[in-house]
Amino acid sequence: MMILDYGGWEVNPVVRSAIEVYGDHFWIWKFSLVSVNVILLCLHSKFRYVRKIIPGICLVYLCIVLYQIKLMAFH
Repeated sequence: MMILDYGGWEVNPVVRSAIEVYGDHFWIWKFSLVSVNVILLCLHSKFRYVRKIIPGICLVYLCIVLYQIKLMAFH
């Protein structure tokens, strides 16, 4: 949200639509969506393929967060 406030834009069309519909309350939608998926992954964590997916998802999110921190630091 901070990057959007600084003039950034959302590339993902689904997320962009949610931002247009929910406005400043978009974070509630995003938090809910991510939370449901995390809960589902935790409930299915005993499956072999899920144990392989979780570190990859964490790595993707880490890269996204680091990229966003970089964007904010150089603004």
